[in-house]
Amino acid sequence: QVQLVESGGGLVQAGGSLRLSCAGSGSIFDISAMGWYRQAPGKQRELVASITSGGSTNYADSVKGRFTISRDNAKNTVYLQMTSLKPEDTAVYYCHASVKRWAARDGYLEVWGQGTLVTVSS
Repeated sequence: QVQLVESGGGLVQAGGSLRLSCAGSGSIFDISAMGWYRQAPGKQRELVASITSGGSTNYADSVKGRFTISRDNAKNTVYLQMTSLKPEDTAVYYCHASVKRWAARDGYLEVWGQGTLVTVSS
């Protein structure tokens, strides 16, 4: 009933930029925090950036100064603007959101997107 769909991934050269988008759809009453995670082959999933409904942000040290997270609450959408990309940024990027649905019994539901692949060549 509620899903997140990512877009914007692809292949880019080191030093380039990409903008990821994640749109929520379905019976959404409210979304609190939203964020981006990534996972490279053989490595654990890690938080890249998060943003609250009030606009407070948090970034992994490895992306500070290069990535910017933002959101459009009216569109239930979160963005990740990535600049100065490095080969080590190569990973599958996953969107995450804490969602309260209309007529929900159990408060907020943790929802994940299917992921979008970002590949940065050297």
